[in-house]
Amino acid sequence: MLNLFKNRRSIHEYSPKQVTNNILYQIFEVARWAPSAHNAQPWRFIFIRDPATKRKLAEAMANRWNQDMRKNGVSHMNRESLTKASIERFTNAPILVIACLTMEDMDAYPDRRRQKIEHALAVQSVAAAIENMLLAAHVQGLGACWFCAPLFCQDEVRRVLGIPRSVDPQALITLGYATSEPEPPPRKPLRNMVYQNRWGE
Repeated sequence: MLNLFKNRRSIHEYSPKQVTNNILYQIFEVARWAPSAHNAQPWRFIFIRDPATKRKLAEAMANRWNQDMRKNGVSHMNRESLTKASIERFTNAPILVIACLTMEDMDAYPDRRRQKIEHALAVQSVAAAIENMLLAAHVQGLGACWFCAPLFCQDEVRRVLGIPRSVDPQALITLGYATSEPEPPPRKPLRNMVYQNRWGE
């Protein structure tokens, strides 16, 4: 199990080999068993294999990113290069998964402080389901990568995929068979992130 966790990689390039519905079912089944606040299971998933829908979504997201980069002063040439690469990355992946958050079964509070906390609980729950999905994909011999891009263009994602206003797109996960295995990414030593009894010890 330790090797399973340590050998998983974020994959950006995929072969054209298709992912079967049976494998997708198993991945979503594992995601379904993630822990969640109040057992509310606030995740919803849309998987996309239709090329036209993938391109429409990728272009809509790229257009919004281009607008944001323009505000940041990024040159036209760099914006064009980055958005083109983004569109290719998402359209070339055999499967796109949009992970969404719904508050419909989460607790409701009258005050803003607890509403904010409850939303954070839902975000953490969706993240746990995504991590389960990534590990399940790895077990199935697939590559995957978790992108947070939908957070920056939720309205565009909602419009392309018909997502209700009450549901928040949280992440995009690419799935497919990897064409290569990336080198292990650097990791900080445990002494820099794990303390005993109090901060810094």
